[in-house]
Amino acid sequence: MEITLILSIAALALAGPLAGMSIDQSIKQLPARRSIGSSAYSAYMRAADLANGRYLYAFFGLGAAVAAVAAAIGSHVSHVGGSAELPLDISAALAMLHSGTTAFAAPIAFRQRNLQLTNESALTRVLDRFERWQTARMLLQVSNFGVAIWAVVGLVRSI
Repeated sequence: MEITLILSIAALALAGPLAGMSIDQSIKQLPARRSIGSSAYSAYMRAADLANGRYLYAFFGLGAAVAAVAAAIGSHVSHVGGSAELPLDISAALAMLHSGTTAFAAPIAFRQRNLQLTNESALTRVLDRFERWQTARMLLQVSNFGVAIWAVVGLVRSI
């Protein structure tokens, strides 16, 4: 039970910032490209998200997924049962789905590095595709954060 709680708190601590970063990108950053243009946005994304940002996103994205799956496995091994097992399983499933969408979104984002910044129409097509996958990722990450809260509350109540 103790290790499951620690893993659940770790999953929550990683899922929260990940969801926040994803909301920021989906609600603020990606829509801004319609004002500044795809070339300017791509230059920003190359300097931020595709540079140091990729390490930040990998740490939180992989960390949240690994911790969520480990917490769900831990709940079954330690027979936590009760009100915590279901949200831990849902959180693990959402984390795996988030990882799956990232497997599609990330290569699309990296494709812009193969395009000239002057090729506005090609960059727009790439960024439009990325935005669709990013929206799915954001919804999964925010949902996972909410479910992770539910799981931790359930575990704490069962102590």
